[in-house]
Amino acid sequence: MGKVAEKLNIDFVVSTGDNFYDNGLEGVDDPTFEDSFTKIYTAKGLQKQWYSSKYWTNMILSHHLIVLGNHDYRGDVEAQLSPILSMIDGRWLCRRSFLVNTEMADIFFVDTTPFVEKYFADDEHNYNWQGLLPRRKYIAETLEALESGLRDSSAKWKMVVGHHAIRSAGFHGETEELIQLLLPILKANNVDFYMNGHDHCLEHISSLDSPIQYLISGGGSKAWRGDTKHEHYHDGMKFFYDGQGFMSVELTQAEAQIMFYNVYGDVLHKWKTSKEFHSAV
Repeated sequence: MGKVAEKLNIDFVVSTGDNFYDNGLEGVDDPTFEDSFTKIYTAKGLQKQWYSSKYWTNMILSHHLIVLGNHDYRGDVEAQLSPILSMIDGRWLCRRSFLVNTEMADIFFVDTTPFVEKYFADDEHNYNWQGLLPRRKYIAETLEALESGLRDSSAKWKMVVGHHAIRSAGFHGETEELIQLLLPILKANNVDFYMNGHDHCLEHISSLDSPIQYLISGGGSKAWRGDTKHEHYHDGMKFFYDGQGFMSVELTQAEAQIMFYNVYGDVLHKWKTSKEFHSAV
């Protein structure tokens, strides 16, 4: 990943959540932060800032963007949101939902874990919902801010990033709450890409009724499960890899190019589209 990042001279890195296994961080002084972040992403090409967001705010583009996952909610979420971690590692900036403006793209990060109802009835794990209750109010405010931001966006490309999948043939599969609540907003506002993790695999699925490309990059760890939901293999499936790897997105005013890689940096899948016609090449 570091070699590819250096070759592409990337502007920033996106992490799709579940930043710390299995139960997030215990606090700002938890050594897991350095063991699982600072000491892992040491390559020259990855010395960029990472983000997650607590409030829906506009942010000037920096270099490393992180969204929270369900495993992060099993720990001290406020620790990941704390500026103290940014002092430990300057690449880290963590919030819940936020917007990043770039020259040609607007990237909307959505905190998807509170959307999933089953986590609130999970007796096996302890989730930290501090600051998110009542849940329905939090979800409504998140969706309202997203819809407003997308509607006002004049960017050439619109991208939404969350942890949970809308479309997926992986182990966890599709997230019904996002299909019902989030997807209509994405379709109505001509979103180009929805990116997520959660499923520990790599996938590219093209929407059959909109320009949306569903991009799943959850192959950072715990891959090779060999457990897929074959009923979710449909005509829009362009690529599926049940293994470890990562992806890149390159944007110009006219074109977007998506590439998926294995752990050696070998290209597994490549896809290009023109913004004018939303047609694949």
